[in-house]
Amino acid sequence: MKQYKLTDWLPTTKKEVELRGWDELDVILFSGDAYVDHPSFGAAVIGRLLESHGLKVAIVPQPNWRDDLRDFKKLGCPRLFFGVSAGCMDSMVNKYTANKRLRSEDAYTPDGRHDMRPEYPSIVYTQILKKLFPNVPVVLGGIEASLRRLTHYDYWENRVRPSILWDSGADLLVYGMGEKPITELCKRLQDNPVIPTDIPQTAMLLTEKTFCPKADDLILFPHEDCLKDKKKQASNFKHIEEESNKYEASRIIQKTNGHIVVVNPPYPPMTQTELDRSFDLPYTRLPHPKYNGKRIPAYDMIKFSVNIHRGCFGGCAFCTISAHQGKFIVSRSKESIMKEVKAICEMDGFKGYLSDLGGPSANMYMMKGNNENLCRQCKRPSCIHPHICPNLNTDHRPLLDIYRQVDALPNIKKSFIGSGIRYDLLLHRSKDPEINKNADEYTRELITKHVSGRLKVAPEHTSERVLYLMRKPPFEQFYRFKQIFDRLNKEQNLRQQLIPYFISSHPGCTEEDMAELAVITKRLNFHLEQVQDFTPTPMTVSTETWYTSVHPYTLEPVFSAKTPKEKLAQRMFFFWYKPEERRNIINELRRIKRNDLIKKLYE
Repeated sequence: MKQYKLTDWLPTTKKEVELRGWDELDVILFSGDAYVDHPSFGAAVIGRLLESHGLKVAIVPQPNWRDDLRDFKKLGCPRLFFGVSAGCMDSMVNKYTANKRLRSEDAYTPDGRHDMRPEYPSIVYTQILKKLFPNVPVVLGGIEASLRRLTHYDYWENRVRPSILWDSGADLLVYGMGEKPITELCKRLQDNPVIPTDIPQTAMLLTEKTFCPKADDLILFPHEDCLKDKKKQASNFKHIEEESNKYEASRIIQKTNGHIVVVNPPYPPMTQTELDRSFDLPYTRLPHPKYNGKRIPAYDMIKFSVNIHRGCFGGCAFCTISAHQGKFIVSRSKESIMKEVKAICEMDGFKGYLSDLGGPSANMYMMKGNNENLCRQCKRPSCIHPHICPNLNTDHRPLLDIYRQVDALPNIKKSFIGSGIRYDLLLHRSKDPEINKNADEYTRELITKHVSGRLKVAPEHTSERVLYLMRKPPFEQFYRFKQIFDRLNKEQNLRQQLIPYFISSHPGCTEEDMAELAVITKRLNFHLEQVQDFTPTPMTVSTETWYTSVHPYTLEPVFSAKTPKEKLAQRMFFFWYKPEERRNIINELRRIKRNDLIKKLYE
C-alpha cells in the first residue's frame, strides 16, 4: 500500500494549511459529511478539481454549529468564496426514516454518530458564515441545495418552503453535478470579485431592480401562489422536471417573497474526457487521517467499488438521481476505469473482490441516443417509460467488455455488481439481432459470474396502475427475468437469491394493492426484506403527487396514504409471514371486503 503524508489530503485545519506553506486560502468548503478523499464524496471532488486549477482549497468537515463557532472561524476568510454542502444525501433523509423517526446511524459520519450535523446544514452553515463574514460570498452545492432550488414541499416540516436561497441567504447555488459551473465561477471571480448571474447550472436570488427578463424565460407561478393553490405547485413541477431533462433548457424564473429566483439552464452533459478528468484527480481514496480507528459506514460500502458512469434515463417517479445527475448517460473510458481498478488492487485490505462495478443503474454504461439530434428535441423525463425509446442504443457489449477486462487482471478474483439492474433493458428486443444477442450474453454472464450470492432488482410493486405512476415496467417483466435467473442458477448449480425491492404507500397505492402484492410475492416464495415506506423527498414527481393529491402532468386526482395509520396499514402486508402481523392483516382484509385473499395468504 502506498504510504501517504498528511499533506496528501486537502487541509482541514490551520496547522495543515501551514504545512503546505500557504498563508491564504482561495476557497474553503464546509461539508455535512466526514472528509473522505474519494470520487464518491462531493466535497473531495470539488476540492480536488479546484486544486487542479491551481487554487488553494481547504475542507471543514462537519463543523460544530453549537459552540462558539470556532470551526467556522479557524481558517479565516477565503480569497474567493465559501462553499457549502450538506453532504452526499439530503440531511433530512439522512437523519429521519419515512415515519420521521431518528435513524440509528449516519452513514457519512465517523462511527455512524447521528449528532454531528444539524437539520438542513445548507441553511445552518450558510447563515453562520454570512453572519461571521458578511462580505464573503457563500456558494451552495450538493444534493440538498440542488433539489431545493425552487419552491418545494418539505415532508419533515409538512409545509411548502421557498427556494433554499431565500432561507439560507446564500449568494449563489450550483445545482446538479458541479464541476463545470464551479470551475467557471472561480475563473470569473479571479477577474472580477462580483458574483456573476449568467453561469449555466446556477441559481440566484435577485431583486426586481437587478433582474433582467428575457423573452424566452419560463415563468413559474410565484411562491405565494403555490402556498395557496396545490394545483399551481403541481403545474410548476411539470415544467421544472421537463427543463431538467432537456438538452437545451429555458431559464426558469419564480417570484419569491418580493424577490426573484433565477435558475439558469444546465450545462450540456460532460464529455467522456471531462468525466475521466474528474475521476482521475489525485485522490488518496481514504478517509482523512483524523478518523484513524473510526468506521465511516458509507466509505466501507464503496471503498472497493468503481463508479463507471453518471446519469440515469430511468426517470423513476420517486427517484432524485436524474433530477440531480441528469438523464443523459456520461460514461468513463475503459482506460480511466481500469486505472481506478488497479489503484484499488493496491489498497490495504483488498483481497481480490470488487464490491461493485456499476453506477446509478448497473447496466446503462455507454447507452445513449443513436441520433443525438432527436435527443436534443426531447423533453421526456424517462427514455424507457412508458416504453423504451426506439432511438435509445441499448447495447450491453461495451459493458461486457469492461467486465471481462477487469476480471482478466491478476489481482481480481471476482467483480460483483452491487448496483441495481434494469431488467427491462435486458429483456428489451431491439431491431438489431446483434444487440439482442449481447443482452442475452450479458444476462448470462451477470447471473453466473457477478452475483455475490444475491442479485438486487427493483420491481417496486406488483400493481400495473401503481407501477405506471412510478414509471416502472409491468410486473410481468419481473416474472420473465426471475425465470431466466432461476434457469441459469439451475444449469450452473448455483444457489443464488434474487432480492426484489418494494415500496408501500406510493401515490396511487391502496391497501388492496398491497394485499395483492403480498399474495403475489408469497406465490413467488419471497419473504420480503428489502422494503421501504415511500418517503416524499424534494423535487420528485411522486412527492408532488403525494403532497398535492394530483398528478403534475395531468392534474388528475391521485389517492395517497398520508396518515401514520394509513401508511402502517399498507406496510404490514410486506410481512404477512410474521405471526405477529397475521391478526391485523386478517382484520384489515375483512374490513376492505377481500376475504378471498385471506385464504390465499393463510391457507
